[in-house]
Amino acid sequence: MPSRRRSASGYRGVRQRPNGGFYAEIRSGDLRLSLGTYDTAHEAARAFNAAAWRLGRPRLQMNFPDVHTLQQALDLAPPPRLNSTQDRAEHTALQRRLLVAQEDERIMAEWRRRHPEDVAYEQEYWERRREERLDRRRRKALACAQADLVNAGGRSFFSEEDERWFDIWLSTSDDTKDDDDGADDWSD
Repeated sequence: MPSRRRSASGYRGVRQRPNGGFYAEIRSGDLRLSLGTYDTAHEAARAFNAAAWRLGRPRLQMNFPDVHTLQQALDLAPPPRLNSTQDRAEHTALQRRLLVAQEDERIMAEWRRRHPEDVAYEQEYWERRREERLDRRRRKALACAQADLVNAGGRSFFSEEDERWFDIWLSTSDDTKDDDDGADDWSD
């Protein structure tokens, strides 16, 4: 039987998952034996070696040529992952959150389909918010530049009584507040 090409992980029987973990499995014809997911490709390869030794695979199909016995392979293999009650509870909670999020998305899609005028209004509102925030940032940048100019000994084109000086204290945060009525942060 010809040896199989090694995967992108660099080890035989080990594949990288999209989440960054490494999955090990042994294939033989139609049989697939899953060995689990590991944090590193090296751990997954060690688990593959231990399982390959137990199945009596030839040494040419091993990942590490320095392992000469089953006991050495078992000693080097990572310990099996134990699924505790806490692990199962966390998994169940994550599954519930996923179901809630999926249902939320479905309902929002239905709402958007039924109420396109509200969707348009909401988009206009957020566009106005972006424009107002950009305007505040520009006004604040101008006031700060004028203050820097005066501090450096230059002259500002703002008069001493110009209300644009107050723009230095404008909030340019993207945070929304519950009591935000659109008024400037420094006004009463």
